[in-house]
Amino acid sequence: MSLNIAVQMDPIERIKIAGDSTFALLLEAQQRGHKLSYYPPDRMAFTGNRVYVGAQSLTVKDVQGEHAVLGEQKRVEASSFDVILLRQDPPFDLAYISTTHMLERVHPKTLVVNDPAEVRNAPEKIFVMQFPQLMPPTLITRDLGEIKEFRKQYGDIVMKPLYGKGGEAVFRLQADDLNFGSLYDLFAVTFREPWVVQQFLPAVRHGDKRIILVDGEFAGAVNRVPAADDLRSNLARGGSAKEADLTPREREICETIGPALRERGLIFVGIDVIGDYLTEINVTSPTGVRAIKKLGGPDTAAMIWDVIEKKRAR
Repeated sequence: MSLNIAVQMDPIERIKIAGDSTFALLLEAQQRGHKLSYYPPDRMAFTGNRVYVGAQSLTVKDVQGEHAVLGEQKRVEASSFDVILLRQDPPFDLAYISTTHMLERVHPKTLVVNDPAEVRNAPEKIFVMQFPQLMPPTLITRDLGEIKEFRKQYGDIVMKPLYGKGGEAVFRLQADDLNFGSLYDLFAVTFREPWVVQQFLPAVRHGDKRIILVDGEFAGAVNRVPAADDLRSNLARGGSAKEADLTPREREICETIGPALRERGLIFVGIDVIGDYLTEINVTSPTGVRAIKKLGGPDTAAMIWDVIEKKRAR
């Protein structure tokens, strides 16, 4: 079965393919004989209840700088594709949300991965609040009084913007940190959205584990260990990737959230776990595929395509 596949992503010429999960998905699709096309989100148009994209044929090669060969741009109706991979990176802002409304017009006739309505309705730092029994104490607010009370109760906290990405603007504040007032003022003028305030988890020094679930089932994991001089474990922020197995608690977390992911049509999901606690459920453009395989783990890209092909066959 050969599928006609489009990928909606940020400019493909700028990606660093060594760690790019979207690129891993494209390589696997090409290897399976599927036809690939590419377009960035600013080439979408919605008119007369039809969605059009400025798409280019795409051939990929696992060589940085020669990784994408693009054909001539053509105006194509989005519904003509069998599958669209929704893989643009956050920020999860109104521009991102607008694309989900457009893609919703063609899904599920064209299978959009992940389901655009559910991506819109399940921002990573809000959807996770559906499972408070799995999380550390967490507060979402802009209210100074609420944050002060939370800090009084838990002492050592982390603050980050609700729609932040890639470890940007993540701050730890210890109980006696005199920078709290200044940080609150900085957040208040910089970010319009609420903020996430969480109890600090000392276990982060041992790593922030990225676990990939495919159609609600555990597929693979990588432990991201922060640099000695940084709180953040994101690989883009200097964290290092280490091979990882699941603990019994992490298996419990996967089994608890798996049915909700399947129900929402969230085929490719990356969750973050620190110690015994779930901290995020990433549905917009999860990463970790290449890191897991490079460390000798399973080929999660192949597992994702197995599920997509089965859904298209039905």
